[in-house]
Amino acid sequence: MLDLLQQIPTAFLFFAAAGIIVFLPHGIMRNIFMLGTPIVAGIQVWTMGMGEFATVPFFGFDLELMRIDKLSRVFVLVFCLAAFLGNIFAWHLRDRVQQVAGLAYAGSAIGAVLAGDMITLFFYWEGTAIASVFLIWARGTEGSFYTGMRYLIVQIASGVVLIAGVALFYVDTGSIAFENMELGSLATWLIFLSFGIKCAFPLLHNWLQDSYPAATVTGTVILSTFTTKLAVYALARGFAGTELLIYIGTIMAVFPIFFAEIENDLRRVLAYSLNNQVGFMVVGVGIGTEMALNGTVSHAVAHILYKSLLFMSVGAVMYRTGTSKASELGGLYRTMPKTAIFCLVGALAISGFPLFSGFVTKSLTLSAVSEGQYTYIWLALVFASAGVLSHSGIKIPFFTFFAHDSGKRPAEAPKHMLWAMGITALLSIIIGLFPNLLYALLPYDVDYKPYTMEHVANQLQLLFFALLAFAVIYRAGLHPPEVRAVNLDTDVTYRKILPSVLAYVAFFVAALFRAVTQYLNAFVARMITRLHHSHGPDGSRAASWPAGAMVMSIAALLGLALFVIFFS
Repeated sequence: MLDLLQQIPTAFLFFAAAGIIVFLPHGIMRNIFMLGTPIVAGIQVWTMGMGEFATVPFFGFDLELMRIDKLSRVFVLVFCLAAFLGNIFAWHLRDRVQQVAGLAYAGSAIGAVLAGDMITLFFYWEGTAIASVFLIWARGTEGSFYTGMRYLIVQIASGVVLIAGVALFYVDTGSIAFENMELGSLATWLIFLSFGIKCAFPLLHNWLQDSYPAATVTGTVILSTFTTKLAVYALARGFAGTELLIYIGTIMAVFPIFFAEIENDLRRVLAYSLNNQVGFMVVGVGIGTEMALNGTVSHAVAHILYKSLLFMSVGAVMYRTGTSKASELGGLYRTMPKTAIFCLVGALAISGFPLFSGFVTKSLTLSAVSEGQYTYIWLALVFASAGVLSHSGIKIPFFTFFAHDSGKRPAEAPKHMLWAMGITALLSIIIGLFPNLLYALLPYDVDYKPYTMEHVANQLQLLFFALLAFAVIYRAGLHPPEVRAVNLDTDVTYRKILPSVLAYVAFFVAALFRAVTQYLNAFVARMITRLHHSHGPDGSRAASWPAGAMVMSIAALLGLALFVIFFS
């Protein structure tokens, strides 16, 4: 049985399960398929060992559907784990569309991670885009429809740019292997841009903040797991050591802080926070040392868990209250104490408190930055770490559960949601207490001890100063108020400003075209009138030119026309 299982590409397990549940009625059997698929997939990858599997011919190319090494294996395992936890959280769902889309989305992401060539990567890359958009459309609102369309356009565009880069790369090198590349050609720049779109690089990030809060309660949890982390994996596989990524990642880590601080929608706060955390991973990829890449991979694992936990807790609140707006929440610890506790665990983990997962993973990247003597980058990331505590570590739990009393008294989250949050919280604590369990799965051997007096003291000092700053600012009334508002991001350039500019340009061009057209019409009319007066039946030229001369001139014009046609 195990031998047969190992012959099936892991992604196909998810696709097969998605096809089967279409025909299953809602109930225990459908949920068993939803929970069992990632378990079986995880066992398959864990037991197969390292190597290349499932090579198939495709129009003269040998496609490697499965390449398992230490880098791909850890991403597949955490993707399977996240899919399992997400399905527990979504146990109540009766919507086949979301369930099928979730399985297809997870399968496509896992298939992309295991892809040994860039053509296979492209097919799964586009698969993630098509499958995931249904998690947004499932919300069933007009806003979610248009947001989903924008999301789909961006994600499909990423795939188009990718296949264009792959085609040029094949022309340049004769290879489609998905290996480490150097920026230097149009092909590699296009592939890099494709990865950057999916990773939500600065100025290319707005699809993330639009789409994740627009999805369903359960859809947001699934969305937060795969897309950006798939892009991080692709960058680690294809562009490790690319110095440009250090600076891109630093900007990613810093700029979302300011937007998250003033954002009222807590799911948008978490979306900005996701941008921030992915920035740390991108910096690690850019440094490219063994420690830095270990930091990237380990932080991706920890991030998937604690970010899922935070999205679950806010999602559970939204499920019970119908809103995720900070201005409409507060005081919910009275009736949702377990959800509040799990949210606090996620907040402590993302903030990097010792004994929690974020501390033992983020410190790897910061240590790699320090060893590389990137002083200013290190200072920027330290600032970003403090900012994370403010907008995710404090703002999310404080304004949801402990701030002003909203008067809402919802019931505690359903038991299956509590189970999902509880398991995820427990894993975040276990990784924090026993980091070697995670370190053993990383691509390179780890010779690093996070719990040194220096690391712990520095992190606690940073965190306590950030807590003090928040307390002072809040008590002084200087903290941005939680009010209903629409915050403008860089997408205002192509949503508002650019359309207005294009409208003025179009008006000017249309006016210029009308003027030129009117002038040409008048000019042609004048020429026809003059020709008629001179060469018409009653014109002076017609009366003076003999018929033979007219015939000769016409013949000459015809000969010239034929010459141009045949020799141009």
